[in-house]
Amino acid sequence: MKPLLKKQITNALFYIVILICFSPLMSTSLALMAGVIFVLIKGDTPSEINTSILMKYFLQFAVVLIGFSMDLTQVIQTSKTGFWITLISVTLTMSIGLLLTWVFKVEKKTGLLISCGTAICGGSAIAAISPLASASKDQISFSLAIVFLLNSVALLIFPIIGAKLNLNQETFGYWAAIAIHDTSAVVGAGSVYGPLALKIATTIKLTRALWIIPLSLVIYFFGKKGGDGSIKIPWFIGLFVLAILFRHFVPGWESTFIHLSWLGQRVLVAAIFLIGSTISFKEIKNAGLNPFLLGITLWVIVSLTSIFILIA
Repeated sequence: MKPLLKKQITNALFYIVILICFSPLMSTSLALMAGVIFVLIKGDTPSEINTSILMKYFLQFAVVLIGFSMDLTQVIQTSKTGFWITLISVTLTMSIGLLLTWVFKVEKKTGLLISCGTAICGGSAIAAISPLASASKDQISFSLAIVFLLNSVALLIFPIIGAKLNLNQETFGYWAAIAIHDTSAVVGAGSVYGPLALKIATTIKLTRALWIIPLSLVIYFFGKKGGDGSIKIPWFIGLFVLAILFRHFVPGWESTFIHLSWLGQRVLVAAIFLIGSTISFKEIKNAGLNPFLLGITLWVIVSLTSIFILIA
């Protein structure tokens, strides 16, 4: 087969899979597997699009649309509980992460980025903290590779572990929000487990994501040496809140909100396919063993500690 024809076929297949993500045929788990398989077969995604940027906007759009399915009263109650849960979780995870950075002799900035990604919201936290920490491109790439790999694993195994432990949807929602890195995987795992798990996981996760702001300020004022000084705060959190408020104050649009929520679920599936298709096995190999040991150890500690506390 001619190279040009092969490229056209694989590019067309990439777009076809994205379209299939908007049908009931594609689940979150299948979407992630399809993305990984696509990378293994082709090695990259169509050159005319920036998959990472597309993935980011798909994810943000999905989260905003999912806000139309959430009850304001339940969100307020969950957020009250979630504030203290996320405060304790973020503080302990960052402390343990920095300690493990020293134990595994990982470069300090890489260890900081991995700890921030684990404590708050994966790639979004790394993107927010990296300019403040004056991290290099390699340090950012290594951290993202580790976080995305563990994130992908969590998306696949958390619903299975939850079912094996016979966790109810509320408990699973809290666990997923605390122990899974990226918002995409938290929402994805919650949607697989059930509607209540999805609502709780999304709310607690976005409460956790708000800790980007104080952590960025701490690093900016106490640890910054150089860098552009910008603090990147996820704007979609504000739109997510507005969507919840709109649903509460305009109850007559219930059927429209159902359709918007459905669209959010489908966009999320497409975003998860894109996550799988952006995994770079070369970056994972270049990251070395110690940063992986740091990321895995920290993630396991957070996962086991949080589930023990939740079911105790």
